Amino acid sequence: MNIDIIGLLTVFVLSVFVGYEVISKVPSTLHTPLMSGTNAVHGIIIIGSIDILSSSHGPVQIALGVIAVFLATLNVVGGFVVTDRMLEMFSVKKPSVKSVEKTEESPKQ
Repeated sequence: MNIDIIGLLTVFVLSVFVGYEVISKVPSTLHTPLMSGTNAVHGIIIIGSIDILSSSHGPVQIALGVIAVFLATLNVVGGFVVTDRMLEMFSVKKPSVKSVEKTEESPKQ
């Protein structure tokens, strides 16, 4: 049993390092498509965690299942918020009403 835990922990630590290296090399123009793909993956994780939660027995398994559903949902919502903010950076801003009125009122020379 100890060998299984050590093996799983090793895979987890290596995946953290590989994930960090891969994400840090992505140019900023590709972050929005990357976030969209990540949101799709987290949607699948929510479905999987709900499926596992439905077949859990005992309070510890139920608590871990609820935490998994909550964290996966938090990742999806956070991903959509970040994606929305990033897309706002690329949108054309409309001039405000006050700035349009000021330019119309200014005397012409």
